Amino acid sequence: MLDANPDDLSVSITEELVPWTTPKSPCRASIDFDGLLHPPLVLQDDPTECGGQLWPGGMVLAKYLLRCKMDELKDKTILALSLHPLHPSQIHLTDRAPILPLLEHNIALNRPRTPTVAHILDWGSPITLSSTAPSPPDILLAADCVYFEPAFPLLLQTMRELMGTGTVCYFCFKKRRRADMGFVKMARKVFEVQVVKDDPDGGVWEREGLHL
Repeated sequence: MLDANPDDLSVSITEELVPWTTPKSPCRASIDFDGLLHPPLVLQDDPTECGGQLWPGGMVLAKYLLRCKMDELKDKTILALSLHPLHPSQIHLTDRAPILPLLEHNIALNRPRTPTVAHILDWGSPITLSSTAPSPPDILLAADCVYFEPAFPLLLQTMRELMGTGTVCYFCFKKRRRADMGFVKMARKVFEVQVVKDDPDGGVWEREGLHL
């Protein structure tokens, strides 16, 4: 029996229970996607922000587009949800307000020949992109957007508002929990969803729990 006053109870959490981890410092990386991109993409990350890091879905999607879809991207307008896309006629990157300076910094680092603009976009909020953003875009790119179940309806609402009848969306995410597949079920009720079958690396990323 515990007779102590609950107001006097305290819990001591030691390093043995929760190991101390050294905070990561921002770093800059050069990425050529296994030799598919010349010159390589230069990325500055921010490990203090979830959206400021490179995640596996973005790598898988970028490699697939470089290897299999470059002809389809030419002369297209592209709007990206949390992704750095490639070589169309216009590129529009979106993320939350805290990530905007990092997006703009990475644009400046790479000096893309294609006009590239960063916009603030909060899922579920009224879309207030600048007048330069395509409405609707030819291509919508989304990677690593499936990670928080309560945000699924907001993400789906934003995708519906951004896409037109002719928009093609390339979507990649890593399944981390059973609930993540609930987004796919929701998306199938709204969009025509096709699983990518023509990626030579498909067997690799499927074993790692990624979906494209």
